[in-house]
Amino acid sequence: MNTNKGFALISVFDKTGVEVLAKALVEAGYKLVSSGGTYDFLRGHKIEVTPIDQITGNPRDSFDGRMKTISFAIEGGILYDRTNSNHVAQAKKLKVPQIDVVVGNLYPFEQKPSIEMIDVGGPTMIRSAAKNFKNVIVLVNPEDYEMVAANLKKGIDLKTRQALAAKAFYHLSFYDSQVANFFNTEVFPGEYTIPLRKIEALRYGENPHQKGALYSTPRNNSPLKTLKKLWGRELSGTNIGDISAGLETVRLFKEPAAVIIKHNTPCGVALGENIDQALSRAVDADPVSAFGGVIVLNRKLTLTTAKVISGFKSFHQGNIDIVAVPSIEKAAIDFLGGLRKSMGIYVFGVIPVKRSEKLDPKFFDGVVNLQDFDDKVDKNFKEWKAVTKKKPTKKQLAQMEFAWKVVKSVKSNSIVVVDKDIPMTRGIGAGQTSRVGSVKIALSQAGAACSGGILASDSFFPFSDSIKLAAGKGIGAIVQQGGSVRDQDSINEANEAEIPMVLTGRRAFRH
Repeated sequence: MNTNKGFALISVFDKTGVEVLAKALVEAGYKLVSSGGTYDFLRGHKIEVTPIDQITGNPRDSFDGRMKTISFAIEGGILYDRTNSNHVAQAKKLKVPQIDVVVGNLYPFEQKPSIEMIDVGGPTMIRSAAKNFKNVIVLVNPEDYEMVAANLKKGIDLKTRQALAAKAFYHLSFYDSQVANFFNTEVFPGEYTIPLRKIEALRYGENPHQKGALYSTPRNNSPLKTLKKLWGRELSGTNIGDISAGLETVRLFKEPAAVIIKHNTPCGVALGENIDQALSRAVDADPVSAFGGVIVLNRKLTLTTAKVISGFKSFHQGNIDIVAVPSIEKAAIDFLGGLRKSMGIYVFGVIPVKRSEKLDPKFFDGVVNLQDFDDKVDKNFKEWKAVTKKKPTKKQLAQMEFAWKVVKSVKSNSIVVVDKDIPMTRGIGAGQTSRVGSVKIALSQAGAACSGGILASDSFFPFSDSIKLAAGKGIGAIVQQGGSVRDQDSINEANEAEIPMVLTGRRAFRH
């Protein structure tokens, strides 16, 4: 490999720490070349640097600066193989400069998506340098400047060069994904990429022996992106899943809503006149399952709300692992911190009414299912049909609407029993492979609250056995998808028990 020090080309939008790196490059024997704002920035720090147009021959600021770096001299100087004698001879004959370092990062497209923010020259230089990583050091992340600067004189080893090249290609892919999505008008294009940026390393994945990290798409308005720890434990992948499930539940309600999540599914959901009442009801819905759960609210957590959590510990000997809320009073943080030191307290800001993301990806091994979000719950209410002789009352319909919102947040097969009067769950049967199995669990949990209560099923009843079980426990009304070839069997059973039943015409699976 040619050990002669050539040029270091620096052209960055993010100028964090670049002057320190530039000085280290000069001390190591590299000659600097730069363009536009980076050139002015380095000159402002009294660093000797050659303007790029002296190498390219391109008229300065031609086409509003669109051609600053694009040239045979620049790309050739980056790409030619120093170990190939023919390449070296050609470079000398053609007076192509030897560019051994490329420092570049791109316009922040995510901050201002527009055609004018599409970088052309920068990606070309970075891609060229990354391809020729054996001969050229490529840097796109300011976090790597210090490491490279410290090792310039002894040389950057091949393994490090390759790692830096990988970062460069990811940087380009992240950028290009955003540009493609900006132009895209198809719901499901033939090729699709998801740009992801690391937010933080997680305590672990789903289990302590699994490593995990949290990533986010740019420009999204998900509350998960703005999660901020105020107290207690760091997040695991399991915690993230539970907080997400909680957010998906409480965002369905305009009223003060509280949910306690265990293993990515609700164990208690309730509304209230205020958030204190909602949380108290959610805890009472199933205090046994709530132990070690995650609380998610759609209102500010006050000191009074915090005392509800304290009551759970006092009366039910129950601990809460994570509390995630839009905001929290300082007094409430201090109070909860004294209640349990390992409890994680997180805030996520406002839950947006409208999502920024268009598609809901479900990742599997090597494949991704892209689908739109199942958000249009309220609109489904207009499609409901009462199919029994006895029709539901207005109060029952209101409770059915609450139950249907909850059941779509519960893992399938899911059955939810809600109180006959209060918007709170009384029994939840989740994740069973048989629907009647979920019915039995929900009815058992609800106990005496079955009397007059509302039962919701996320899909149809293929047999009348579930209706018979519900009637035997005194269920007051049923809401389910309908659409089974044996719907009439269920309708007949409900008629015999004089239970009003409504069909939604829409399934509410959650897996």
